[in-house]
Amino acid sequence: EPGKMWAGWSPSQPADPSPPATQTGPRGPYLHKKVTMEVIDHLECLALVDFRNWEGVERLEKAIQFADQLHDVNTEGIEPMESVLEDRCLHLRKDKITEGNCPEELLRNARQTVEEYFIAPPGNIPLPKLEDDTFPQH
Repeated sequence: EPGKMWAGWSPSQPADPSPPATQTGPRGPYLHKKVTMEVIDHLECLALVDFRNWEGVERLEKAIQFADQLHDVNTEGIEPMESVLEDRCLHLRKDKITEGNCPEELLRNARQTVEEYFIAPPGNIPLPKLEDDTFPQH
């Protein structure tokens, strides 16, 4: 029966009412935490991805579980890197126009412009909430 499973549910509780699983690695035990609705709402706002279904939440929890393996890596005595290319010399070149130089022609392809600039569409607009009984809304 839809909704019955969510009786007594609140946004600060895990989406899955079962207790978190514990795994022990070489560096000790750590929990596989369940994702709360508060975290799901925050991720949806940041990433513009809809996690409000069981498949999405399950995929998110599996990704977190996969990343938790990093807790098992012994990093003692390892200096942090700034980049994987930090030991290479990056050569800079002069910004010299070799072809084109036709800003008017390029701006004609833009949907919207102001003065001599493209107008980009706005980003991170929250997704509309779907009315669906398969996942609780608050």
